[in-house]
Amino acid sequence: MPTTLPFPSSPPVTTIAEVVDRLGQLDAGFAPGDGVAAFNRLYLRMTASVQAAVAGGRFEDPAFMHRLDVGFAQRYLDAITADAHAPDRVPRAWQCLFDARHRRGITALRFAVAGMNAHINFDLALALVAACAEAGVAPLPGSPQHRDYLRINDVLAATSSHVKDWLLPLSIAIADEVLGDSDDLAALWSIVRARDAAWTQAETLWALRAVPALADRVTTSLDRFVGFAGRSLLAPQVLLPRRA
Repeated sequence: MPTTLPFPSSPPVTTIAEVVDRLGQLDAGFAPGDGVAAFNRLYLRMTASVQAAVAGGRFEDPAFMHRLDVGFAQRYLDAITADAHAPDRVPRAWQCLFDARHRRGITALRFAVAGMNAHINFDLALALVAACAEAGVAPLPGSPQHRDYLRINDVLAATSSHVKDWLLPLSIAIADEVLGDSDDLAALWSIVRARDAAWTQAETLWALRAVPALADRVTTSLDRFVGFAGRSLLAPQVLLPRRA
């Protein structure tokens, strides 16, 4: 059963403050036990941290980071709105999470990771290409935009370091036995590696702008692959790996 959205006809977000507000509205509207809520709450915390970093002058090109963060968030908001009102328009990357959102026996941690899989492995590259096009810059390694993009890793690490305080179930001792002394989610899924891959994917899509049909096929393949990964993350037989 999809979420009853508190903003069924709201216009696109235009500022990070609006993103935080919209995510907060969603957080208050999820039904008990909805797995999407686990991702949404984590994303809300991370977005608030990025908002503080932009306001605090941590970036060389704050306008670009603002544009990227807003466009990135809109893709998630579009997906969750489509799930409520036009399910046939939901990307496969997100569909697996929406299909499993009320499935019992899946931890909040796994739901949150599945959401990050969809949002970072699929949405981020597309949001990067759009932000670069709007700013009139290319996604070049070593550029001010790329350096700022890498700085986000530190912001996200500081946020995700507290994730176990509220994502893990009550039996923390059991969960910790599975996760070990993992630093945040590194034992299961690396945000940094996923973001590095998203930048590379954005470079590829940027190079394919002159061949839109091929770019569309690459995007479709990426959507399918990320959806497959999400289904694997949410499969009942999946166990969180121990650290070596």
